[in-house]
Amino acid sequence: MADNFNDYFEENTQWVTGNSAAPVVEPPKPPKSRREMRKRRKNRQRKRWLIAVIVIVVLGLVGSGVYFGVRHISAVRAQNEVNARLTEDYEGPGTGQVSFTVESGEDALTIGRKLVKAGVVKSAEAFANVVGANNVNLYPGTFELKKHMSNADAMKILSDTSNAKGFFDVKAGERVSDVIKGAAEMSGIAESDFQSIVDGDGSGILPSEANDKFEGWLEPGQYDIKSKTSAKEILKMMVDRRIAKLDSLGAPTGSEREKILNMASIAEAEVNQKDDYGKVVRVILNRLAKDMTLGMDSTVAYGNNVKSSQITQKMLDDSSNKFNTRIQKGLPPTPISNPGDSAIQAALDPPQGNWLYFVTTDLSSGTTEFTDNADEFDKLVQKYKANNKNAN
Repeated sequence: MADNFNDYFEENTQWVTGNSAAPVVEPPKPPKSRREMRKRRKNRQRKRWLIAVIVIVVLGLVGSGVYFGVRHISAVRAQNEVNARLTEDYEGPGTGQVSFTVESGEDALTIGRKLVKAGVVKSAEAFANVVGANNVNLYPGTFELKKHMSNADAMKILSDTSNAKGFFDVKAGERVSDVIKGAAEMSGIAESDFQSIVDGDGSGILPSEANDKFEGWLEPGQYDIKSKTSAKEILKMMVDRRIAKLDSLGAPTGSEREKILNMASIAEAEVNQKDDYGKVVRVILNRLAKDMTLGMDSTVAYGNNVKSSQITQKMLDDSSNKFNTRIQKGLPPTPISNPGDSAIQAALDPPQGNWLYFVTTDLSSGTTEFTDNADEFDKLVQKYKANNKNAN
């Protein structure tokens, strides 16, 4: 009863201060029962909880609004900063002179950061954006640039290999004789030093499956040969990179690896279009399976150290030339060049087909036609002569 009475008293008592007269009102009606008093008390508690929940929800909404608002403002500000960096540029060709080196494997953004540090361009992001938009390749080497160049001017210089200094370029399809001549000129090391190693057994440089011959075992690509002090170091660098590339392509080891390089080198020398490499390899395999001579002009030319366009009838009739596959059966003794990735991949997985002959019927377009019929081959030869009457 005490609790009930106190609740009733607090609920219905009115306090009067000073001389204020209490308003005249009818006295409150007492609750009819304890049940009604408990109901009133629960209603008051329910209202307090409802108010507390509403306050919490409102505060949460306000807090969330502030949080996401701040995040949005920060994101907009960051995006504006990125957009600004993507358009930052100097005007004009620049001034002064800067010697700038691009290392092998560096991407446009990495190069851009180095350019910014060297004072060449204004923004690494803007430089990389220009390179990507123009879909160009940046090449390793040392280039002569200027301070405060426009992104486009810097890109133009770095994407032209003729502007590069200090890095030597081994091209796919080049012979060892061409490679060592160029390497000697750029490195300042006597060509005879290279030649003596090439003429030797390749000890400490070549793998055993190369059979002491360097042809085919120099990987195409860019090389910093000025940092090397000997011909052996330079050649070993090229051979090591070739071995690593063959491993990465899944080329078989041992004599099969040498065979792959041999066929790939012939394919690269015989046709001008990458899509035809695999068909040439299939022709080689089909001829070997039928115990036919390969009949490749490119191998005859290699054995005489001339271009295919320079071979003569006397060369074609020379049986002493071990590379004369018009007469000698089987693959030539070694590859006839240093084939690139596309030719090697074609040799690893040539398409299926019964082809035994092929003729590049149009030299200007590089169109090559394949057949398994000797009569059709004769027609292709006549087509070649008709299409290339003025060919040198």
